[in-house]
Amino acid sequence: MSASAYVGRFAPSPSGPLHAGSLVAALASYLDARVHDGRWRLRIEDIDETRTVPGAADDIVATLAALDMHADGPILVQSQRKGRYQLAREKLGTMVYPCGCSRKEIADSQVGTASDGAAIYPGTCRRGLVPGKQARTLRLRVPDAGQPGERVQFDDRWLGPQAQHLASEVGDFVLQRADGYWAYQLAVVVDDAEQDVTDVVRGADLLDSTARQIYLQGLLGYPTPRYLHVPLLMNETGEKFSKQNGAQALDLAQPLQQLQRAAAFLGLAEETSQSRDREAFWNGALTGWQARFGSR
Repeated sequence: MSASAYVGRFAPSPSGPLHAGSLVAALASYLDARVHDGRWRLRIEDIDETRTVPGAADDIVATLAALDMHADGPILVQSQRKGRYQLAREKLGTMVYPCGCSRKEIADSQVGTASDGAAIYPGTCRRGLVPGKQARTLRLRVPDAGQPGERVQFDDRWLGPQAQHLASEVGDFVLQRADGYWAYQLAVVVDDAEQDVTDVVRGADLLDSTARQIYLQGLLGYPTPRYLHVPLLMNETGEKFSKQNGAQALDLAQPLQQLQRAAAFLGLAEETSQSRDREAFWNGALTGWQARFGSR
């Protein structure tokens, strides 16, 4: 694949303003696209409409523009694409089944806990709803342990070789939630395919989702992008820097300093810390990223 075919993306959720943690992911994805002479897509991941803050999407777009990061092409908005996710669900056919289990019931089964903290699904409704139960969610079957496709492997461009056993480490996973919203795993797979994304650059908190997404891509006949998961910015208590943990909006009175801090976290301090203006910053950041990740 030629460098010109590269398509990357940044996909924030509009649950609040852009903060230092999300800027790290935005900057990494932007640099990777520009270094490879590619396109940089922007997607608003508001599939969970319960978390959407009015005006946050527009604020995120404006903040990125103030930092000299502009999307190539139209911005995709997940909440406007529910029909596309329904079509993908229909394509999956009998691989999808209704589940009547509550989160408490799954946790009480004590099968185990996945690396993302979720309880591993024990397969209770795989052969049909338990008598007296009503469907709450839709789940996707994963192969049984030892069956073809059950162990998913991929090479992460930052973290190296990765592997996950779907049956023992995840279990059948949710495609449509109890509140009726489509799950992140389905939406992001459909969106990446329809935006022709070749390279996903995002935070390491989503590393655990990658095997499920690769499995879904295979079932739906989609190509699998390359992946690069960057480290997470942590707060003083060791928690992920996030809106839920009180992360503050970026101070756009000092855009250069905000960019320099994000670049330093990504290991680009030497190339960017002495930049006197944003043009010099971008030249240095691109040079540093090219040296480290310019070859795919």
